[in-house]
Amino acid sequence: MKLCHRCLVLLLLFASVSAHRDFFTSIGHMTDLLFMEKDLVSSLKDYIRAEEDKLQRIKRWADRLDALSAAGSQDPEGFLGHPVNAFQLIKRLNTEWAELESLVLTDVSDAFVSNLTIQRQHFPGDDDQTGAAKALMRLQDTYQLDTEAISSGRLLGSEALLSSRLTVEDCFDLGRVAYAEVDYYHTELWMAQALKQLDRGERSGTVDAVAILDYLSYSVYQQGELERALDFTKRLLELDPSHQRANGNLKYFEYQLSKQRKMEDDDEEQRRLKKENRGRRDDYLPERNQYEKLCRGEGVLMTPGRQSRLFCRYYDNGRHPKLVIGPVKQEDEWDSPHIVRYHDIVSRRDMEKVKELAKPRLHRATISNPVTGVLETAHYRISKSAWLGAFEHPVVEKINQRIEAVTGLDVSTAEDLQVANYGVGGQYEPHFDFGRKDEPDAFEELGTGNRIATWLLYMSDVQAGGATVFTDIGAAVQPKEGSAVFWFNLHPSGEGDYRTRHAACPVLLGNKWVSNKWIHERGQEFRRRCGLRWID
Repeated sequence: MKLCHRCLVLLLLFASVSAHRDFFTSIGHMTDLLFMEKDLVSSLKDYIRAEEDKLQRIKRWADRLDALSAAGSQDPEGFLGHPVNAFQLIKRLNTEWAELESLVLTDVSDAFVSNLTIQRQHFPGDDDQTGAAKALMRLQDTYQLDTEAISSGRLLGSEALLSSRLTVEDCFDLGRVAYAEVDYYHTELWMAQALKQLDRGERSGTVDAVAILDYLSYSVYQQGELERALDFTKRLLELDPSHQRANGNLKYFEYQLSKQRKMEDDDEEQRRLKKENRGRRDDYLPERNQYEKLCRGEGVLMTPGRQSRLFCRYYDNGRHPKLVIGPVKQEDEWDSPHIVRYHDIVSRRDMEKVKELAKPRLHRATISNPVTGVLETAHYRISKSAWLGAFEHPVVEKINQRIEAVTGLDVSTAEDLQVANYGVGGQYEPHFDFGRKDEPDAFEELGTGNRIATWLLYMSDVQAGGATVFTDIGAAVQPKEGSAVFWFNLHPSGEGDYRTRHAACPVLLGNKWVSNKWIHERGQEFRRRCGLRWID
């Protein structure tokens, strides 16, 4: 823009001077014109080079996106099932396309700019980019992944693709998100990864070692590691001796370190405890360790003896008319409480129809506030869901009738079919499906009693992660397309079975679709009779 303006000024000056003076009568004046023209040509070439450079940058960017689109369009759900791809898509749409818009805004591509401006209202925003970054860090914690594994795209043995790798800028942005959340543990991890990639020779157009070291020194200082904070600060000052904040920090860290060394013996226990708690989030749950271990496939509490008593069978539910000719395949997943899985219970065609019906209505899943009763989103439930009534399509009614035939329970008082889709880092932390005694108004508006049982249908396989885990009993159930797991939330007496506390683990790789049916007490009086004991 400045170059073009300069050319225009010189042209106007040339036109103005030519109009008022006869340069052809004086070589001296012609010489002035010659140098003016030379300056104009030089400015014009600078402008052309700038335009060509801009177009080359746009072309490289378009070629990169063309390759990504080609890779992603072959299997959109599989491509976006990789959390790095999902994060980079959100980042591109929120940040990079805006930068491209600024780059081409002065060009003649009015149609493109207009279209881009219109489409931008549908793009993800800063909150979405932050959410995607936090999801990556949640996966990092749950599955104990190091930053190198995530950055290279190698998640639990998955094949790393060029499109699934994080750049220096990506790592730096993740560190900044953590920093904004006052999460200095992850700030350190991701700034260190950005620095590592920079030291390996990876190019970065916007991030330099000085900026990274600035964040690194402060984040490790906040975690009480003064010696490392001092080392990072010294390295920063080697690169930029005039860095004002680093010079101030250098003196402060040295002073604090000398004080710390005098008190080393007294603070040994406190430092040990602080080191153990590094990285632990503010919303730490007492059962988080068990939850995350089960998600990783660790800590399952089924002994070989108990496992030997679990069986597979063909099941017709007491010769139910709909199952006599075609009994279902039933497998015991757990003995107490009894959790069963039904294999090949719904056809792929019917599941695809359910997804098709649900997609236009998917919204961020909500939970009922136990105090106010108001539905609200929660950080511990990250998925999108939709509700489908039996009247909306014959397939939904067909699934309801299938559930009734297999379980023997009346579904006329059950809630509508809830369809949920878990994306990058999608999870639902430990919870109960039934209403507890401290929630006297739970489900009161339905008038159908408490949730007696849960039917959970897996409508997709998940490449890694996404298990349903029961934290109290140490059980883990893996997603399997077309299969459903079923359990009772209440004892026969109507008392809640607290062993059914469960969670949906974060999806590490893949795309998780489930649908669940919460079956209520009303209508079951003669189908599941009351027990004489308080609990089984």
